[in-house]
This record gives sequence, C-alpha cells and structure tokens, in this order.
Amino acid sequence: MIKIGDVLILESVAEKEVHQYKCKVTETFPDRIYIDYPVDQNTGRTVFLMNGMQFKASFIGKDGSLYLFDTEVKGKARDPIPMIVLSYPEEKRLVRIQRRQYVRVEASVDIAIHPLHGEFSPFATMTTDISAGGAAIVLPEEQMNLAPEMIVEAWLVLHMKSGEFHYMKVPAKVVRIFEVEGSYVRKASLQFLDMTPQERVLLIRYSFEKQLEIRKKVEGI
Repeated sequence: MIKIGDVLILESVAEKEVHQYKCKVTETFPDRIYIDYPVDQNTGRTVFLMNGMQFKASFIGKDGSLYLFDTEVKGKARDPIPMIVLSYPEEKRLVRIQRRQYVRVEASVDIAIHPLHGEFSPFATMTTDISAGGAAIVLPEEQMNLAPEMIVEAWLVLHMKSGEFHYMKVPAKVVRIFEVEGSYVRKASLQFLDMTPQERVLLIRYSFEKQLEIRKKVEGI
C-alpha cells in the first residue's frame, strides 16, 4: 500500500503538546518502513527521533484516500543515506478514510476568500460548517461576483483544542451559491482542492475535535 516517495505525517502521541513532523518514505518492507529525517512543521527544523518513540502516522494512498496507522521508531539505517526505521502494520490494520467519509461539522472558522484572477475583491467571513473536503461560508451582502465553478484561494485559521493555531491556504472550487431558507443570508459551498497530506490531517483532526465538543454539549457532559 505505502510506497517509496510517499509523504508521511507523524504526530506525537506521548506529549501534551501536539507536534507534527513531515518526512518521505525511502524504503518499504512488509513489517517496517524507512524514512528520511523528518522536519517539524512548526519550526521547519530537522528532528532526531529516539528509539521507542511512538506516533500516529498518515499518508495519502494512490486511490486518494487517507490512511492512518500507529508506528514506533525501531532504529536507524545509513545505507545509502541516514534514515529512520519505523514499524509498519499489516495492510488490514490500516485505517482508511475515504473522501465521502469526511466528517462535516458545524463550526465558525475565520476564513478569507481571494480571487485567482481579480474576479472580485478579497473578503473575510466565517464558515458555518467544515470538513476535510470543503466548507460552507456566509457571503457578505455586497459580494455579488462569486459564481459556481469559480476557483478561489481560501485562507483559514484553525484553533485546535490544544491551543495551537494553524494557518492554511488552499485552493477551492465554488460548488454552489444559495440563500438560506427563511432569511436573506446567502452562502457559498466550497470544495477544497489539491491539499497536502498534513493539511488534510489537520482538517480531519479539527472536525473530529468539533464533533466531540458538540456531542459533549448535547449530552450535557
């Protein structure tokens, strides 16, 4: 399933503060994989991992689905370049998340919409729901130039439960524009395009955090 050249995102599981590291797969075996030295997504610095460290790992498969698995640092290798050895489970133990399985949750996320070719003036607004595949946004009253099928640039700010802020800039397609029933509020539905694996993982994690938060409020926990 996983192949040489795939981008792998490692998320620390043993620390209160969440860290994400990006690396590439350099060798594959049935029970282990080799990666180059990962880079911290926040600092941009190379990270040196110790034997026994455990991570949540994710990558995008050739079918476009997101795959998740638990892994542990097993050692290091130096042929032909310095590499890190990670455990790799049987394929049946990989968790597959297809696009249609992306959780859409109600969430007010700060978002700015920019044109690619000057079709309209950039504007800031809020989402009303979001998932790893797209979002619905409220359109300002004066915004009349946005149209279905238009490709735009979406700038988002994700406030994670850990207190982290993640800033994302992703291309998106305007799927449709509609008026909320019983009001004069207009919305646009966006489909996110060409996201990196780490951006997809962030949005999935954010969506699940919001889903859990909503569930706790409903259940009065």
